[in-house]
Amino acid sequence: MSDWSSAPLSLVQAVYAQCRTLPDWEKKVTDYFKEKLQDDGSREVPSLNDAPLHYLRHGELVHFRCMIQDMFDPEYYMGVYETVELSTGTRALHLGKYRDVADCTPQQEVDLHSSQTVTLERQTFYCVPVPGESLWVKEMYSNSRHTRTSPSTSYTPNRQKRSLEEEDDDVTHQDTQQAGDGREKCKRLETEQQWRCQTAETPSGSQSLDRYFPLPGEKGPACLVKVYENWDGFKVNDVLEVYGVLCVEPALSTLNEDRDPMSSLLDPADMAETLEEQRAHSPPTSLVPRIHAIVIQKLPHTNPLIPSSVSESEASKQSVSSFMSELSSVRSDLLGFLTHALLGDGLAAEYLILHLISTVYARRDVLPLGKFSLNLSGCPRSCDFTQRLYSILQQIVTASHYLPMTIDTMNGLRFVPCKDYSTNRLVSGLLQLPAHTLLLVDETVLEQGQLDTAGVRNLTALGNVITWQKVDYDFSYHQMEFPCNVNVLVTSEGRSLLPSDCQVHLKPQTCPPSLEPYMEALLSATLPAMLNKFRMYLSLLQLMDYTITEEITKIKGQRSSGPDWPRVPICRGDWTAWPCTSVCRGR
Repeated sequence: MSDWSSAPLSLVQAVYAQCRTLPDWEKKVTDYFKEKLQDDGSREVPSLNDAPLHYLRHGELVHFRCMIQDMFDPEYYMGVYETVELSTGTRALHLGKYRDVADCTPQQEVDLHSSQTVTLERQTFYCVPVPGESLWVKEMYSNSRHTRTSPSTSYTPNRQKRSLEEEDDDVTHQDTQQAGDGREKCKRLETEQQWRCQTAETPSGSQSLDRYFPLPGEKGPACLVKVYENWDGFKVNDVLEVYGVLCVEPALSTLNEDRDPMSSLLDPADMAETLEEQRAHSPPTSLVPRIHAIVIQKLPHTNPLIPSSVSESEASKQSVSSFMSELSSVRSDLLGFLTHALLGDGLAAEYLILHLISTVYARRDVLPLGKFSLNLSGCPRSCDFTQRLYSILQQIVTASHYLPMTIDTMNGLRFVPCKDYSTNRLVSGLLQLPAHTLLLVDETVLEQGQLDTAGVRNLTALGNVITWQKVDYDFSYHQMEFPCNVNVLVTSEGRSLLPSDCQVHLKPQTCPPSLEPYMEALLSATLPAMLNKFRMYLSLLQLMDYTITEEITKIKGQRSSGPDWPRVPICRGDWTAWPCTSVCRGR
């Protein structure tokens, strides 16, 4: 069973053939792969987050770290089907799970009327790379894997089982390729070009792939993830870790006019879809590949320094346990680091730490508990201070986005996701973000101008995120409320136009002649090991359970909202902080 990662379908078919009469044979398959993925086993699995698609092979096991951008309607597929040998009439049962096209040789045909056929249901998620994921997160995950550095030897897939000689013919895409493979490749490229042309001509432009990426300028593969069990436990905007079978089958493109009947057979609902919906739900697999999930889990965070997945080793978990004894000293170092970033203002740095570790831990009716939005006023606008501060924060948070609050941005971008009924797709918006994302809103770039209807709507949506931690998705005829957990930091010259839980006026203690070398020197002076401690500290404290003593509860009830309100400790692991509902205006 050494080919568990290179040929997972063969392994699954073998287990099915031996154990199909047992009620828990599917669990045996899942448990086997989970065991293989433990410790260093996951490093052998190529990741779509790191390797280009043409470096991967159709039918192999791949990894994908992603966010659910949209959920399609459940689809039906042939869970079990029977083939007949044309020459001998021999019959054989095959498993249809984890595949899109029936595995059938030229000497076989599928018996569509067999009493052995079993129709099952699966769910499809449209997934995109984690929006705003920090570069250091990507690099750490990539370095932890054996990244593939050469194209796969069988990039052009075939519906039928391929012989070893056929795969050897595809080692390079040179003139020595077989004529049949060359025609297949040309057909694939023609299909892609036709799909691009037709989607570009769509009046609504709803087929453009970038409409499904929440943040402008995001790169990376989008995938259709097929889920076979427990899909009710997932929801839109969840961050997932998926291990599954890669499918890059050109025949799945709905633009192929001579589409094979077998593809339609796997999803009988195909014929009920409109052409636009088919195009949106079945783009070419070379642009949007399919992953048939064998092991899938929701990630509570995306920090590679903290265990969170089935593939984490015991050594990683032990390192986190030992780190807990260092929380106080790490917080002190982090305070000094952020104080330098805030030009010597230690009080602002204290509040910034509280902001970065805040998270919505519960909801009471409509009130989100634990959020702590921060307005950092008094920020200079002439020296790109906010952008330099953002470059520092990017180094210690797992996901973030810089939003310049210009008139063009507010009027021109879509903040709220909306439903496109012509394609039955959810078109993404800038506020479709995963939990624990830092959204830095730069109000210092705001100039005089007029907000149009879209701008006012965007401003309202941004205020709802700050106040209620929710985004009202636009479904044309109604709005649907989606809760979120986004840390919103607003920088401004005076008091912000946006609401906030706390306003702190920045009082610089140093005035460097140039901010860029000042911030670069700060990063250069901070050792990578110390940066990693900052990263672990922020993520761990967002995830930790904490309690508030009765004494602190009484003090919170007696506190005033004036500038002389005293610092009060809260028990959250082993650190000292201020109550999350504090207000400090004017100083």
